[in-house]
Amino acid sequence: MNVIVVGVDGSQGSEAALRFAAEEAVLRGATLRVVCAYHVPAPVYAGGIAPPVDLISGFHETAEEIVTDAVARVEELSPGVSIEKLACEGHPADELLREAEGADLLVVGSRGLGGFRSLLLGSVSQQVSHHSPCPVVIVPTPGEEGAP
Repeated sequence: MNVIVVGVDGSQGSEAALRFAAEEAVLRGATLRVVCAYHVPAPVYAGGIAPPVDLISGFHETAEEIVTDAVARVEELSPGVSIEKLACEGHPADELLREAEGADLLVVGSRGLGGFRSLLLGSVSQQVSHHSPCPVVIVPTPGEEGAP
């Protein structure tokens, strides 16, 4: 089965990656696996007290919304593409690498929601480029130098 994995986080970079991955899925007749992974920051657990359940579930709900919006966008851009969706807890690079096992292609934006705009590659795109079990496409964020 042909599978293309794309990481989304709601950023401009992930929107560009999603567009590329949807077009590639059409060309290859592949299933598109849309993944949004979230990481609960360590300070949430600080002080030895369990965080409120609704706080943790809020992270998951936000990831679900991002995936649902991305799937709607794919259905708009490339009707008929087979889509799998996944919102999961874990470090985004680790989860994308796990989902890329056995996939034909992994697509990510060059930078996501991280705060270091001066970097050419964000931490997730850099990690997946070094450790992916399949070919990787890193799509530049619109407006970046060299981006279409």
